Amino acid sequence: MENNPTDTGQNGHTPTAETTNGSPEKAAFGATGLQSNDQPIDQTLTTRQGHPLTHNQNVRTVGSRGPTTLENYPFLEKISHFDRERIPERVVHARGAGAHGVFEAYGTVGDEPVSTYTRAKLFQQKGKETPVFVRFSSVIHGGHSPETLRDPRGFAVKFYTEDGNWDLVGNNLKVFFIRDAMKFPDLVHAFKPDPITNRQDGERIFDFISNTPDAMHMITFLFSPWGIPANYRMMQGSGVNTYKWINEAGEGVLVKYHWEPKQGIKNLTQGEAEQIQAKNFNHATQDLYDAIEAGNFPQWELLVQIMSDDDHPELDFDPLDDTKLWPPDKFPWLPVGVMTLNKNPENYFHEVEQVAFGTGVLVDGLDFSDDKMLQGRTFSYSDTQRYRVGTNYLQLPINAPKKHVATNQRDGQMAYLVDTAPGQNRHVNYEPSSMNGLKEAPKKGAEHTPYVGGNLVRQPIDRLNNFGQAGERYRTFEDWERDDLISNLVSTLAPAKKHIQDKMVELFTQCDEEYGRRVREGLQQVATSDAQKKEQAVQQAEELSHEGQPY
Repeated sequence: MENNPTDTGQNGHTPTAETTNGSPEKAAFGATGLQSNDQPIDQTLTTRQGHPLTHNQNVRTVGSRGPTTLENYPFLEKISHFDRERIPERVVHARGAGAHGVFEAYGTVGDEPVSTYTRAKLFQQKGKETPVFVRFSSVIHGGHSPETLRDPRGFAVKFYTEDGNWDLVGNNLKVFFIRDAMKFPDLVHAFKPDPITNRQDGERIFDFISNTPDAMHMITFLFSPWGIPANYRMMQGSGVNTYKWINEAGEGVLVKYHWEPKQGIKNLTQGEAEQIQAKNFNHATQDLYDAIEAGNFPQWELLVQIMSDDDHPELDFDPLDDTKLWPPDKFPWLPVGVMTLNKNPENYFHEVEQVAFGTGVLVDGLDFSDDKMLQGRTFSYSDTQRYRVGTNYLQLPINAPKKHVATNQRDGQMAYLVDTAPGQNRHVNYEPSSMNGLKEAPKKGAEHTPYVGGNLVRQPIDRLNNFGQAGERYRTFEDWERDDLISNLVSTLAPAKKHIQDKMVELFTQCDEEYGRRVREGLQQVATSDAQKKEQAVQQAEELSHEGQPY
């Protein structure tokens, strides 16, 4: 490859060398910008400096027994990199698995042309394919936690569209605990381990929930079998938040996204999950990987619900409230395409760990609604990736768009590429300029200009209705689902203080009289609390253990 400053390579960046198998090879910066690596690719072990490594078994020492000398550069490079192999764990969604695939559009939304509602290019043509990468995850627990623990599951999809990336970041459950982003750090802190004991604590969880009645719908889902999906292939996905679609005329509608697994939906009771955890605490990751390796490619159909962008006073809730479901009899689920996952990652860290999603990553034809949680997430998600992965995280192959990129953003830690355009004056890293710098793109369709007016206030939405849909969900559950829900709530609430138990029973009763009564009776019947069982386990560890001899 020639060092032509006007060349652009994959993703539109300044060019990279290519390996013999076509994958991008890291290029080195030279005096003229970049220099190619034209050496033959073989399997010789080298240092990061490219030095062939002839001794990788032993450090250099004075005699065979040592001491070790300081100038062991290959060892120093190897061990110092090893010391830095981990990046900060995600605050939430730390445990995850992922895969590559493709999204195929139907070209319609229900029976109508999709262009009626959105001009987003990836949806327009029947059969149009867009590459995707999907990361599934658990939310609260750490990076090596069992995949059988009760927890919402993340369901994040990165679409590599011709207009740039679109990230659809959501969960398996279609509602959330809170409706205002101000409370998100408090929610996560309550569900994370105690900062003193480092144990997840039901009393902390329900201390917060008993004072947060908007969480009742989500709690009803989470403590039922829906809180433990059988695996990633057999769980639903949802954008959770309310977004907008914008058509060519600049008209907007509210939209909710739903992923429905073609493999069917399966969940686990607490007892069933415990049996699985005793045998394999990586079962969901293994299931996804093995299915794809065997050619059993999982699929999800993408469906949307559409609503006009207004207050909808006929509803008993605000449509922007993400603790609520839109009733499908009024707002039907309309299919728009299907996603197939057909390729496993080649390297877990490079792809699954370093992939970075953000709710603000939208393409033309998609837009934000006034959803308070969505707007809070839009800052937080991308901001945490800059901290966790680095300022230039979007230059990593898993995050980079599969199209031309040209920006005036420069430098920063681990800058790997310069986002220039063909023929661009490289001295100009600002806009506007009359010296052949980058220029604004032409406008696409009419601008969406919704009217916004009102006083600046700090108030909740008007129609809270914290209990209606939670009660409906309880009554919709089958008997075995209600039984598991009550059992899980009682065992988690049992160690909590009496006033927390009483407040939760009161909230459950407002959802459904039977719901509250069964939790109250269950708490009364608990002979041995969860805390006592844990204390017994501490004692049993010593009493049941087998003595060993020093060696």
